[in-house]
Amino acid sequence: MTAIVLTGGIVFDDDSGEMVPDRAIAIDEDGLIEAIGDDAPMLREIRASSPGVRIIDLDGRYVTPGLINMHVHLGLALPGTAGDLVNQSGDADLLMIMANSARQSLHAGVTTARLVGESRYLDFALRRGIEAGAIVGPRLFTAGHALCCTGGHGWDADALEGDGADDFRRLTRLQLRAGADLIKMCVSGGIAGEHETITTPQLFDDEMAAIIQVAHDWGRKVTAHAGPSETLERAIRLGLDCVEHGYELTDAVTKLMAERGVWYVPTITVSRCREFFEAQGVPDWMMQRALSAGPRHWESLQHAIRNGVPIAMGTDMPPAAAYDGTTATVREMEFMVEAGMTDAAVLRSATSSAAELLGSDTVGRIAVGMHADFVAMHGDPTGDISALRGIDWVMKSGRVHRDDRAGIAA
Repeated sequence: MTAIVLTGGIVFDDDSGEMVPDRAIAIDEDGLIEAIGDDAPMLREIRASSPGVRIIDLDGRYVTPGLINMHVHLGLALPGTAGDLVNQSGDADLLMIMANSARQSLHAGVTTARLVGESRYLDFALRRGIEAGAIVGPRLFTAGHALCCTGGHGWDADALEGDGADDFRRLTRLQLRAGADLIKMCVSGGIAGEHETITTPQLFDDEMAAIIQVAHDWGRKVTAHAGPSETLERAIRLGLDCVEHGYELTDAVTKLMAERGVWYVPTITVSRCREFFEAQGVPDWMMQRALSAGPRHWESLQHAIRNGVPIAMGTDMPPAAAYDGTTATVREMEFMVEAGMTDAAVLRSATSSAAELLGSDTVGRIAVGMHADFVAMHGDPTGDISALRGIDWVMKSGRVHRDDRAGIAA
């Protein structure tokens, strides 16, 4: 039965890439989109058949699918003072930290998040809590622990260490046993490892092949934390599905990614977010490494755009973190436009394209049968992605979680 009707919205149509005015959206009791149609006639019909239906007037706002952030760590623990506090927390304390970050992410318009490395298997407990309605947060897809070599990237944060193909088969199966939706492996160094560089190769071919084969056998995709193209090319030829960061992608490797359909989540914010690093109290060596990687990271994103690599939006920063007068999520999308993507393509990178990478056919689009996940704002993000700075209304699965007009932030 129809439970809610949204009326008065200008609604994003993913197929055309345009905003369609005067649309009504009917939502059923399960929080799914039941019907979409012209505002006035559809509203009359529903009022006649369901007199008790709740009507929400969006008053001319632009409506898009809820945003999907594809690179999230809800229990982020970077080197430094803030990360030390997270690492010293007990399980209950860390779960509360993660739950608070989840709630803030949802209020920022992120209705679905892809977790790419958490610790102590608490992400699975959090996912269960959100699904049960006990915790407020985005719909979660999670990799569980990331996988790295001994002393490799993330060993002191969210990654499990292994050495040799058999070790990595077992670690992969442990994540699958816990309920992982995808697998993440760290094939090179990064900006947050003190005793490595971005270009340090960290997995041998047989180790990467073992992870990929097990994950694919179980129907899961594999994504790689990766810096240099040389190491990444080996992983791609072994069947890798997605690349995180890609700090030093070449023109040639992005052409290979496009040819093989390998996705890219650039997280361009992490090599240009000095204020966030300062607030986290990260050590000077990490800040300098991250910021100095910025120009080459930007060039990598432009290679990917030019060569037609499929791109999904992800921040690596907490989705709701304050950044240049907005959130990290919106700032990431602005950077992607500045690098050469169209506004509509960037919007898709955080909605339908992201859903394609997730392998989900129930999120990322405004269509019958989809989850009723929406954000609304006064400006048109297909004409200027910065309109997302004005998000003032968020719905997930038919429940309003933010309405600035009514003072709702639930």
